[in-house]
Amino acid sequence: MRAQLLRNPDPGARRRTPQAGRTPILAVPAFNTNQIVAMFQAGRHAELETLVCALLEQHPRSGFLWKALGAALQVQGKEALDALRQASVLLPNDAQAHSNLGAALRDAGQLEAALKSYRRALMLKPDLADIHNNLGIALLDLERLADAEASFRRALKIDPRHSQAHNNLGNALQAGGKLEDAVACYRQALELAPDYADAHRNMGVALYELGSYEAAATSLQHAIALKPGFAQAHFHLGLAQKQRDQAAKAEASFRNALEIDVGFVEAHVCLGQLLKSEGRSAEAQACCQAALALDSGAAATVLFAADLLTDQGKFAEAEQSYLRAAALDKTLTAAWAGVAKTRKMTKADAAWLETVRTLAASDLPPRAETVLRYALGKYFNDVGDFSQAFSQYRQANELTKLYGKKYDRAGEEQVTDRLSRTYGKDWFARERHLTNPSNRPVFIIGMPRSGTSLAEQILAAHPQVYGAGELDYWRKAVLAHKANALDGADGDAVLSHMADDYSTLLRGRSPCALRVVDKMPSNFASLGLILAAFPHARIIHLQRNPIDTCLSIYFQHFNTNHSYANDLGDIAHYYVQYFRLMQHWRAVLPAGSMLEVPYEALVGDQEGWSRKMIDFIGLPWDTRCLDFHTCARTVGTASNWQVRQKIDKSSVERWRNYAAYVGPLFHLLELWRPRQPQTKADTVLDGIFQPLRATSDQDSGLRSSPPKLHLRRRGDLPYTAAK
Repeated sequence: MRAQLLRNPDPGARRRTPQAGRTPILAVPAFNTNQIVAMFQAGRHAELETLVCALLEQHPRSGFLWKALGAALQVQGKEALDALRQASVLLPNDAQAHSNLGAALRDAGQLEAALKSYRRALMLKPDLADIHNNLGIALLDLERLADAEASFRRALKIDPRHSQAHNNLGNALQAGGKLEDAVACYRQALELAPDYADAHRNMGVALYELGSYEAAATSLQHAIALKPGFAQAHFHLGLAQKQRDQAAKAEASFRNALEIDVGFVEAHVCLGQLLKSEGRSAEAQACCQAALALDSGAAATVLFAADLLTDQGKFAEAEQSYLRAAALDKTLTAAWAGVAKTRKMTKADAAWLETVRTLAASDLPPRAETVLRYALGKYFNDVGDFSQAFSQYRQANELTKLYGKKYDRAGEEQVTDRLSRTYGKDWFARERHLTNPSNRPVFIIGMPRSGTSLAEQILAAHPQVYGAGELDYWRKAVLAHKANALDGADGDAVLSHMADDYSTLLRGRSPCALRVVDKMPSNFASLGLILAAFPHARIIHLQRNPIDTCLSIYFQHFNTNHSYANDLGDIAHYYVQYFRLMQHWRAVLPAGSMLEVPYEALVGDQEGWSRKMIDFIGLPWDTRCLDFHTCARTVGTASNWQVRQKIDKSSVERWRNYAAYVGPLFHLLELWRPRQPQTKADTVLDGIFQPLRATSDQDSGLRSSPPKLHLRRRGDLPYTAAK
């Protein structure tokens, strides 16, 4: 009869259950070895421990008893090394005894000693798949990926149905970046063992890294269904849900992971990052403090603390924290990239440049390399090497395409058409009895990178205004309540419910401010719902030179919600849809509900336009709005450094530094220039741009609401490809 101790399916587990087998042992009268084996197999481990300890008083030289004691201790999570060492001495030719000792040594962190024990076991029994599997686990711990892979393949050659070896081979391949091969291994493991929770979880992680977030979530949910207390599965499910724009579900998953394991540092950090993205700064800070209390030397935790300091405008402290995180983990690309966010880089940063270039040239996963390429782009832009800057930004965007969501041009056009059809003048003229009379909400809209953060910072400097940042409420409301539902009998009730929900959200951010600013730029697509729910809300529309806007988008590391942001042609297409929709709103919105603010005019006449904005939202002027850059508040957007500086006019016409590369954007100027106030500077610029317009006046496509604009081919305008 054989005493089989369970194999551990997951090389990342804290405890390994060894496998002990019956081998020739010293003659041991007065106890039944079969009974001991049966007790172990029945899970009566504590009872077995007591029995074996008593028997060892009588039979201290019994290798079998020491082996059984070590196994019983190990499965209970108790110290088993002494017992297993004694067993290996008394049973020098017992392969399982050496393998069990190897597992205990691995648990104790003595990995090289564990390798020796496993190899001793394989010298005795080279055809035991379990031991090859265990050896592979230890090699994987040592990051000897090729050797680990070879061990798992040997195990599978001996036993092709060894589900744990398939799973562990997947782990080795995943660690080496061979994600698709890893998924194939996990699928094989699950074909052999459909209820294998660890394999479901590991496949979910690999699918997540491949960008297949929905499939990843499905695998992770299977793992949780099989093992509800699986903290790692809850955690990774939260990551997948966050990528799928399911913030509430992601928050619940992270909290589930922490309920299971309150010491789960990464879960504290990721929950905090989610809360930070939701504008819940105090809660995010609490998560960071909890993570630091658990492990102040964890690089990811120090990195998160640096991000929070950046949002708070504490740039010198943030830079030191980024550098500390990088020192703790020299491969932590986000830490090195973070340094570039804290200030303008100079040629004195040569050491930083050399480190980041070397790291970017190493064998990194696409996501990790992407953040470095964006940082290098910023460095070269800051030092005036614009050709090299564009090269780095282009590499960053091409890498993002490998895992980001593809932009759907036809789908975006359909959305624009549907919104224009649904929200016409009759929509706003309709009498509604359940709308909210509040004038607290102020919405700053426009394209990303068009100056919305600057406008919010100016308003938030007013003592009666609270800047809430980018609240992702209305986009989700549009998804949850399709426009057709609002046309029915329950439409008013749905709008009233939205208004109440949003009012509650604003009160949670600031219970006392007379005005609360939501600067989510993409709310330009939701103005129909917003002004139906809040007829007295105020809309401030920021406009900026489209080439400057689109180029700045291309240079910005956005999340996957901005699927258009990684290709100049896609950005131009998205800009046209935005322009079409804004033309529509101008034609149908109630008079006086929207103020249009040209970014260039705001930069050129800060006080004049600041006064206009404050007056528009119905508040008295306050001179503190002129010192917006000194306003102490959290800014969680990409402009958190710029809005804490005095207004710098160098951002106007910035695209000229990249004129050789922006051919796909030139045609957008015809949408913008005619709307700007005529000035002496405009006359000069008109002379520059007129040749471009002259080639395209015949097919400009500008028509009355809603316009369908024709995007010309690159060949229609001067275009120099990036080298």
